[in-house]
Amino acid sequence: MRNVLLFIRRYHTFFLFLLLQILSWWFLASFNRFHEARLLTQAQEITGAINSRYDRVEDFFQLRAENQRVHRLNDSLLNLMPKNNLLVDTQRVVREEVAGDSIRRIRRYVYRAATVIYNTVNEEKNYFQIDRGSDQGIRENMAVLNGDGSAVGVIVLVSPNFAQAMSLLHVQQRVNASLKKTGDFGTLEWDGDHPDRLLLKGIPKSVFVKLGDTILTSSYSFNFPPGKMLGKVSSLTTDKRTNFHIIEVQPAANFRNLQQVFVVENLQMNEQVQLNQDARKRIEDPKNRRP
Repeated sequence: MRNVLLFIRRYHTFFLFLLLQILSWWFLASFNRFHEARLLTQAQEITGAINSRYDRVEDFFQLRAENQRVHRLNDSLLNLMPKNNLLVDTQRVVREEVAGDSIRRIRRYVYRAATVIYNTVNEEKNYFQIDRGSDQGIRENMAVLNGDGSAVGVIVLVSPNFAQAMSLLHVQQRVNASLKKTGDFGTLEWDGDHPDRLLLKGIPKSVFVKLGDTILTSSYSFNFPPGKMLGKVSSLTTDKRTNFHIIEVQPAANFRNLQQVFVVENLQMNEQVQLNQDARKRIEDPKNRRP
């Protein structure tokens, strides 16, 4: 307290000047309309600038909540897309356990929003974890799309409230892919080298491919809905030893910054997988071959 008093005593002349200056400005603004208007205008400008910067700071801290709100809205809109439904043949009597609508369309794909809480990109076998599990309807072998709709992985393990997905940046991951321009299909995989480069195999040399061509998920995939972005052709060479192109693909998703994702359930996947297994067993098992 003594130091404060000594400080005031030492600089009392400056404080007196400051007080008189404030009083003069107050008298000038109170008894002169022109100066009052100018002072109010300046005060409003200063207040507006401060409020604007405060609002920006407040918006920054609310971005996460706003991002999650928009992501949930996108989830609802994706579930309304006509591509998620199949038309039923009205000439037959069909019983389905999955939900349909008034024009006899049967839902095939269901989207569920989730948030990535763990992710790796620097290993040969990369995974990411989401904050949704079996209690929220997540099951193994469901596809995972990034917030922009591009493919990023497949669910491989589920707990009640969390799920682990195998990233496309995994040396054992294989995705049925196709060229958007021609429809020719191959297999997209990763060689474990660089997280910004995937390899598309199985495209014959007879197919015309150029840099920048779009690669999509194929209709032959049981996990992924067809037509979802995988990436674009970034490099193209010819393998002289085989009849196929060597195609490098720039992934559409930024795997270093996965945040909001969609888990996609193919409601007819079990039927497709079972039919495929039964067909292979019947054809390839010698005991089931007919003479």
